[in-house]
Amino acid sequence: MIFHGNMLSAALALTLAPVAGNAHFQLSYTEQTMIERPGDVPVKLIFWHPFENGHVMDMGEPLEFYMVHRGEKTDLKDSLTRTVFKGMGNEGVAWDAMVPVKRSGDYVLVTVPAPYYEGSEDIYIQQITKAYLNRNQMPTDWSDPQGLKTEIVPKVKPYNVMVGSTFTGRVLSDGQPVAGAEIEIEYMAAEPDMATNSPKPPKAGPMPGGAVIAISDDNGYFTFGVPKAGYWGFAALGVGPDTEYDGKELSQDAVIWIRAYDVE
Repeated sequence: MIFHGNMLSAALALTLAPVAGNAHFQLSYTEQTMIERPGDVPVKLIFWHPFENGHVMDMGEPLEFYMVHRGEKTDLKDSLTRTVFKGMGNEGVAWDAMVPVKRSGDYVLVTVPAPYYEGSEDIYIQQITKAYLNRNQMPTDWSDPQGLKTEIVPKVKPYNVMVGSTFTGRVLSDGQPVAGAEIEIEYMAAEPDMATNSPKPPKAGPMPGGAVIAISDDNGYFTFGVPKAGYWGFAALGVGPDTEYDGKELSQDAVIWIRAYDVE
């Protein structure tokens, strides 16, 4: 049992259990999170099952794709290019983009995808996703809420988390904390190859017993011990204010990606 602050009654249950959604994860992937030189950083937007290197879903053109740097929002939709990502068992529509990284500081990448229809569950899924870059080790924006319909606000710097430490996030919906949110945790076992639009060899296999789940406490906080270097994704399922799309149920999820490093 893990507690945040003085909330002695609640807290966070970390467990292994199968969940609805089947480990769908919206990726916003860059090869690095710590950027040394100024320039355009390639990004891949993929709707995938990265833990098990599984099924790739066709991703519609994002409704929004932008960055926030030093509090200033820059629309990046014009940089989007439609492509095809070839998974282990199938291929699906994905999107390439460029992020202009110039000045020192944080770059918060926000993706608001079009809702995806999941026929096996007869529902739509929309995973509003944040990822982070930093240049020159100067923190500026990483801890700020971005005013999204739903989001996970990091309470630990998300682009250089230390393996063996913990990551804490806070789930918000319309700016308010969400108690009892179910957060699915995903390791990016197979990272995308930027050149071939296919997965690199996986570095881990799926967890026995199903997905890794955390439950937010009364103030919307959850904490996870980070056991392995690489990218970790957290998806708070069905916490957004929008619950219907095109006459069907909508699961509006908040997703955040963090990068963990071994101490050398």
